[in-house]
Amino acid sequence: MAVRFTVTDADTTVSFMGPGHAIKMIVAACSKNVSSFGELLDVLRALDDDLAQSVRAGLARFDEHNVPDDMRAFERLMTNVPEDQLPPFRVLDPATRNASLSPGRLGLIVFNLASRRIVQVQNHYAEINRKDRGRIRRSGEPSRMLYHYDLSPEWTLVP
Repeated sequence: MAVRFTVTDADTTVSFMGPGHAIKMIVAACSKNVSSFGELLDVLRALDDDLAQSVRAGLARFDEHNVPDDMRAFERLMTNVPEDQLPPFRVLDPATRNASLSPGRLGLIVFNLASRRIVQVQNHYAEINRKDRGRIRRSGEPSRMLYHYDLSPEWTLVP
């Protein structure tokens, strides 16, 4: 079961599916005042390298096969794969916009880095806390190492 994460910054919007535990990790990245999706992935890499690399690789494949003026590869993929199983993609047209707002089984959370806003469109996993901790993952498994975060008041959490 997975959550759809849609992350927007000043330049791009990216959407991907991830495990529920990644919610805390992405909020932890936001607590570092990241301003771009690339910076968010850099922080995520320290917390769950496998997830960060999976998202990077998926976006690289998307970029290799799709351009804003020709989204036929993504359109073919959308007809063969359920929306909650789509690999990472960039929002470039109405079809990708709709897919980016389609929740996974555990929900949909939108991270607007430019506006410093986290919108829990649906969250069936766990409440987002402004201050929390979690386990760093190594090779996809939780380790004994913990990370802590404290989300600044500049960030708005929308239920």
